[in-house]
Amino acid sequence: EISNMSERVKLIPEEGEPIEVEVEIATMSVLVKSMIDDSGTEEDIPLPNVKKATLEKVIEFCEHHKEEPLQDIEKPLKTNNIKDVVSAWYGEFVDVEIESLYEIILAANYLDVKPLLEVTCAAVAAMMKGKSIEEIRTLFNIENDFTPEEEEQIREENKWAEEAI
Repeated sequence: EISNMSERVKLIPEEGEPIEVEVEIATMSVLVKSMIDDSGTEEDIPLPNVKKATLEKVIEFCEHHKEEPLQDIEKPLKTNNIKDVVSAWYGEFVDVEIESLYEIILAANYLDVKPLLEVTCAAVAAMMKGKSIEEIRTLFNIENDFTPEEEEQIREENKWAEEAI
């Protein structure tokens, strides 16, 4: 039976409030696709590792990606501005607080949405490009728990990496 309505499925985020999505959009997630392949679209799809607000961002991404697929991002990045290497919409999409970006990266990884994982990780890589270790620690709120001696030893052992930047 073929219906004119596009088939929909209910995704259940951590908070338990269902979000109804077109199957074509939902199955951009390899995880969701395999769950639908196993149980069909009548069953709700539980996604307990994803918050509602983050799931809505993932869906927004997938809906846009369907209309305007993400272009390949050249690696290594030649710039510290992600907006130089992706179209305007994608540049704006990843221009969020670092905490939100982390949530989206974790969700993209869990849901297995490759293009979303690629653009969000590229955005983080762009933020780091050209920054010193101290600047990166500040940016990502990373505590330095090395003793000065340990840090000196690590810098000595990894001199080659800093020279490559």
